[in-house]
Amino acid sequence: MRRLPQVFSKVLQLPLRSDADVLIEDRYDCFRFTANIKNIAFSSQVKAHALKIHPQVTKVVVSGGNDGGKGELLLDKLEVDGWRFRLPETTRPELATAFVIARELIVTIPKEGQTSGGGKVEDVGGKWRDI
Repeated sequence: MRRLPQVFSKVLQLPLRSDADVLIEDRYDCFRFTANIKNIAFSSQVKAHALKIHPQVTKVVVSGGNDGGKGELLLDKLEVDGWRFRLPETTRPELATAFVIARELIVTIPKEGQTSGGGKVEDVGGKWRDI
């Protein structure tokens, strides 16, 4: 792993080309990624999946976009031109959410222990909330 600097412990991969224009917001409680998809055939049924590639490597993949909402994850497919972002260690990829609103893909990845009320974050049925 030390010999592969291109492999990070937490990575977000969007179903967009590497040159796509994505707004990245670093908020106190989460990272929010917003991409305009008005020129892309995209389903409104998208989902963020946290995949453990290795015990210490997690990749967040958004599915249900270009595949017509089937949600099929093609792990064997080599996606060289995909949009990727290295996530900091403070993020919680297993609690990532994705949705489409008004032709924009929005992906939110919460940070550890940060909420609007100063409390903790709890995983409730695949969604995150303040406790």
